[in-house]
Formats: sequence, structure tokens, C-alpha cells
Amino acid sequence: MTDDRMALIELIEKGADTDLVREMLAFAAERLMEAEIGARTGAPHGARDPDRLTHRNGYRERGWDTRAGRIELAIPRLRKGSYFPSFLEPRRTAEKALTAVIQEAYVHGVSTRAVDDLVKAMGASGVSKSQVSRLVEEIDERVNAFLARPIEGEWPYLWLDATYVKVREGGRIVSTATIIAVGVNTDGRREVLGVATGPSEAETFWKGFLRSLADRGLRGVKLVIADDHKGLRAAATKVFHATLQRCRVHWMRNALTHVPAKQRAAVAAMLKTIFAQETAKDAQAQWEIVADALADRAPKLGELMLTAREDVLAYMAFPKEHWPQLASTNPLERLNKEIKRRSDVVGIFPNDAALIRLAGALMLEQNDEWAVTRRYMSLESLAALSDAARSRLPAVAA
Repeated sequence: MTDDRMALIELIEKGADTDLVREMLAFAAERLMEAEIGARTGAPHGARDPDRLTHRNGYRERGWDTRAGRIELAIPRLRKGSYFPSFLEPRRTAEKALTAVIQEAYVHGVSTRAVDDLVKAMGASGVSKSQVSRLVEEIDERVNAFLARPIEGEWPYLWLDATYVKVREGGRIVSTATIIAVGVNTDGRREVLGVATGPSEAETFWKGFLRSLADRGLRGVKLVIADDHKGLRAAATKVFHATLQRCRVHWMRNALTHVPAKQRAAVAAMLKTIFAQETAKDAQAQWEIVADALADRAPKLGELMLTAREDVLAYMAFPKEHWPQLASTNPLERLNKEIKRRSDVVGIFPNDAALIRLAGALMLEQNDEWAVTRRYMSLESLAALSDAARSRLPAVAA
């Protein structure tokens, strides 16, 4: 540790003027970010340089909790790639949340042998309930603030997906759905909008979850992309008056279960010709051709295709540039894998609150990463969506 850093820490510990210390830290952080962003772009701020790698793209606000208090940082954004200051600790909240869940399971005597061994390996076997309680309270404050934050603007697209983990409930071990909601706003930015646990097939659960998002300000939803959960369709219609896109990937897997194993490759190739069409009209026509061709070979699949067309091809009513993202819940696949990876360490969660704590912490940090990356969808393609929506509105007499 350098002498300058030691002197700064001593100032803080001796109760020096904290306002002055915060100003010093803020100034140092700003200079460091300028140096790092200059190295990333290949040119100083505002300089014309033929060797420039990328350009700045505004700033995003982020709080930095230090021993001298909270400092508000303006972190530069890049048009290409992402930037995260080296002096901040990425994924710190998620790691603390994982530690808290493991320790909570341990001190309440509801852990597995694997978790007990992990606690001992961490050197935390002597942890008390009060210590765990303080750690849990610290994390919950951040996670709950994130999950309850107001949602501003319009969000035309909403993805919903679930992953299942084991939770102790009333002395039993039950498989619980962890639902993640991700939206894209009219600025082309995506965010994690909500996390919840519950029975994924129940309409009352979906209605309550979607209404909680609406109560926080979610509006302008035109398309909900999800698997074919019972109750979700009715809830999406009642709460947002939105169209439901059935995940194309999950539908394909379900469809192929109605075909003998030896024929699945050929049938999958036939189904893919539907999604390769250039327009919605051509895709619907191709759907009819394929359904007729399969009616005799795979009667159950033929029946399935009679009722699923509108749900599986709903995304084609939206701008073509968005089709790859809208056709399935694949954009949430990485999030589910991250939750599953951490959940495997825990094994069995002691309660629903612990599950929300860990999943919420992971999503909070994912949101931070998305905030510094390029737009998920272009402004031009979203403008086309807005123009199309306006053109469908009925004329209003002056």
C-alpha cells in the first residue's frame, strides 16, 4: 500500500473533515476513470485521432460507498464495448449474498452436509445468528431497493422466464419457480424489472406479479415473451392488454416429442422452414403447408400446429430487426444459468427470502453491467415500432 493511500485512510479514521475527504476521493476517482477511458478509446477526451478505437457515449450515475460516505460517480459510457472502473468491485453484492444464504442455512440447522462442509472450509463455523442477521439486513436493503424501484418510461417488450430450485417450506423440500422479468424500453436499453418466486402455472401468481410491475410504473407493454405457462396468457391480457409470444425454442422441443425419434431431424428441418420466411404472411402460409404435410405422419403434432400458430408467430408482427430477440426466451438463458450455478452451491434454500436475496443480488449486478453496454435494440428500429403503433390509432375528431 502506498504512503499516500495510508495517509488518506488515516485521515478518514481520525475523523477528519469527511466532506473534504469525499471531495478528494471523488476527484481521484474522476481522474482515474478519465485515464482508463482514454486508454480504452485510444485517444484523449475530445481529441481527433485516426487511431481512435471507439467514442464516448455519455455517462451513467452510480453510487460508490466508501469509508468517508457515499460518492456519486459519473461513469463514462462507450459506443462499442463496455467500461467498469477498476477501483470498484464487480459482483461484490452477489458474492456477499451467496455467503449470507450459506451461513443462514448453517446457523438455522437447515443446511445439507455439503453446505456444512463449505462453511467449515470458509472458516465461518463459529458465526452467530446475530452476525448472519446483520449481513442479511445489509444485503436485503440494497436488493429490496432495487426490486422496488420505480419503473419509468415505456417498455414495449417484456421477457419472463423461470428456473426451478429447491426450498425448505414447512418442513418439506419443494421445487420453487424463480421468475425473472426483463424489459426493453423505447430507448433500446434492457433492464431486469423484477424477481419473484411462486407456482409458475397459477394465474393468481402471474396476475399478482405483473400487477406489482404495473404498480411500480411499467407501461407500454406490447409483447410478452414467455413459455406456455398456464395462467400467464390471461394475466398478461388483463394487466397489460399485451400479446403473448410463446417461446419458439420450447415449442419446438415440445413439438418434437410427438414424433418418433428417427424422424425428428427431418421434422425439425421442416419446421425450421417456417421461421426462415421473410414476412409474417409467408411464414403463416408455410406453417399451413408443413402442418398439412405432417398431419398423416404425426397426427398429434398436426393437432398441436392447428392451435399454436398465432402464439408461436406473434413476434413477426413487430419490426424484423427485433425478430431474433423476440422469438424466444433465450435472452434470459444466461441469467437462469447464473442463478442455477449459485443455487447448486447452496443446494437447498432455507426459505423464499434467501432465494430472493441471492437471485436479486445477481440481477442487480447484471443490471449494472447492462447499463454500461451498448443499446440492446437500435433507436431507429424502435422508432419504427412507435410509428407503426401511432398509425394504427383511430382518428380523433378535433
